[in-house]
Amino acid sequence: MESAELSEAVTRATVATPSPSLLELPLDGARVSLRSFQESDITQTYINWLNDPLVVRYSNQRFRLHTVESSLQYLATFNESEHLFFAISDLASLEVVGTLTVYRNLHHGTADIGIMVGHSASWGRGFGSDAFCTVVQALERSGQIRKLTAGTLAENKAMVRIMERAGFELEGARRGQELLENRPVDLLYYARFCRA
Repeated sequence: MESAELSEAVTRATVATPSPSLLELPLDGARVSLRSFQESDITQTYINWLNDPLVVRYSNQRFRLHTVESSLQYLATFNESEHLFFAISDLASLEVVGTLTVYRNLHHGTADIGIMVGHSASWGRGFGSDAFCTVVQALERSGQIRKLTAGTLAENKAMVRIMERAGFELEGARRGQELLENRPVDLLYYARFCRA
């Protein structure tokens, strides 16, 4: 291929690749604020959340031992990708209470959302639901996403409520897909299409 042809092919490929631009940050909900997760957020408190069996009970993170190094490696996977990693802060105290991830595929216009409220004193106070709904609204406004997805184990009733409050509907289930405390548990998949 000639140099001019190669240059033209690269230009066409670049034009066809969606921009992984970030959403306008911070994203403020009624109770929480979301901002990009930073290296400075990898504190001992954060590591303790990841290694707390109650916090990660329904997550496959429970099978790993988390360290500062493993957390830095995980954070690095978000650099120069179309995926997003947020710190969730309580708007009243500004304390970080959890994290939220968005795995986007801009080619297909899809985004899969995951959330962890690690600060146990914040459980049941609506922070998870507010963070989830806030990012759903921002993704819809971005015009980049046509379908939103999320999933959880059937026994994670709090996450099921969060997804349903955000307008997600059960799309499918894998029966007995994962083991929770040596019992087979269904893995539920929820989704919603973005409003035009």
